[in-house]
Amino acid sequence: MEYFFSDKEKQLKEKARAIAETLVKPAHCELDEKAEFPMEIVKEMGRQGMLKVFIPEAYGGTGARIMDMCIACEEVSRICAGVATAYAVNALGSGPIVYFGNEEQKKKYLPKIATGELLCAFGLTEAQAGSDIANIQTTARREDDHYVLNGVKQFISSGGLSDIYVVLASTDKSRGARGISAFIVEKNTPGFSYGKEEDKLGIRASTTTELVFEDCSVPKESLMGKEGMGFVYTMRNFDRARPGVGAIALGIAQGAYETALSFAHQHDLLNNQYVQRTIADMATEVEAARALLYAAARMIDAGIKNFTKEASFAKLFPSDIAVKVTNQAIEVLGPYGLLNEYRVEKMLRDAKITQIYEGTNQIQRAQIAIELTREMGAKERAEKA
Repeated sequence: MEYFFSDKEKQLKEKARAIAETLVKPAHCELDEKAEFPMEIVKEMGRQGMLKVFIPEAYGGTGARIMDMCIACEEVSRICAGVATAYAVNALGSGPIVYFGNEEQKKKYLPKIATGELLCAFGLTEAQAGSDIANIQTTARREDDHYVLNGVKQFISSGGLSDIYVVLASTDKSRGARGISAFIVEKNTPGFSYGKEEDKLGIRASTTTELVFEDCSVPKESLMGKEGMGFVYTMRNFDRARPGVGAIALGIAQGAYETALSFAHQHDLLNNQYVQRTIADMATEVEAARALLYAAARMIDAGIKNFTKEASFAKLFPSDIAVKVTNQAIEVLGPYGLLNEYRVEKMLRDAKITQIYEGTNQIQRAQIAIELTREMGAKERAEKA
C-alpha cells in the first residue's frame, strides 16, 4: 500500500534497509546463537546518523519523530528483532531526557546519544514491579547534595553495555506511585554494578541484565524534573516508545511473511488452497498492522495531546499479528520451518517478547478500556452541558 512518505522518510527507509541487509543480515545468525550484543552494528548505525532519529534537532538529532523511529525499527527488525531492540532501547532510554530533562541534562547527554558516542537504557522493571510500576522497591534517599540509591532492577535491555541509565526509584514510599522519582545514572558510578545476565528465548542479540545499586551516590543534579514525577514521566515515555515495539513486531511479521511467500513460490505451493488462504491472511494482517501503526505515529507527531489509547493500539495489534504470522509461516514451510536455515523459528522466538515487554498486551487492553471509558464519560458530560 502507499503511505505517502516524504522524501526524507523514503531516504531513511532506504538507509535502514541497506544497514539491515549489509550489516545485520550477515551477522544475525551468529549474534542469536551466541547471545551477543551487536555493539559494532549499533555504533555504525550511530555513525550513519540512525540514532539521530530519537533526538530533537536542537541537540544534534533529526527531530525525535515517532514515524521515523517506526520506519527504522521495522526495517532492521525485518532481518533481526534482537538487533532492532538493541537499537531501539536508545529511544526508550533517551525519551525521558528528551521530554522531561532540564536544559543542562539535555545538552550534556543528547548530542552524544545522537552520534552513538553514548548508549542509553531505561531502568524500571523489578522482580516485584513489572506491570505494577507503583510497587517499585528501589529507593533513593536524599543526603545533602546527593541521593543514595539502593535496590535491584531486573530484565533491563542493554544493561551492562549502556553508558547512561534513566533509573526509577522511590523517594517517598508512603506516597506509592506519587513517590517515584527518575534519576540519570552513569556507568562506573560507585555503588552501581551489574548482576545476572539472562539467557533468553528470543531477541538474544539484545542483552538483558540486572542493575544493582548498593549505596550508589549520585549528585542531586541527576534528579530528573521534580521528586515524585517519575511515574508520570514513565507513562508518558511509554506512550511514545510503544509504537517502536509495534514497529519491531511488524518487521518480524513482514520478514516471516516474505519467507513464507518465497518458499511457497519456489516449491510450487501457491496452487494449494490452504497455502493460498494462509498467505492471503498473512499479507492482509501485516498490512493492517502497518496501517494502524503508521496512523498512530502520524497522530503523535501531529502534536495530539492525549494519545495513550493509540499508542496501545500500535503496540497491541502488531505484536499479536507477529506471533500469529510467524506461526503461520512455520505451517507453510512445514518441517523446514523448524530448521535454522529458514530462520522463521527465530522469528517466532523473537515475536513472543513483543507481546510482553514495555507493557504486556493484557495491560494494553486494560489501558484501552480505561481510555474508552474516559471518552464515554467526556461525551456524556458534553451532551449534558
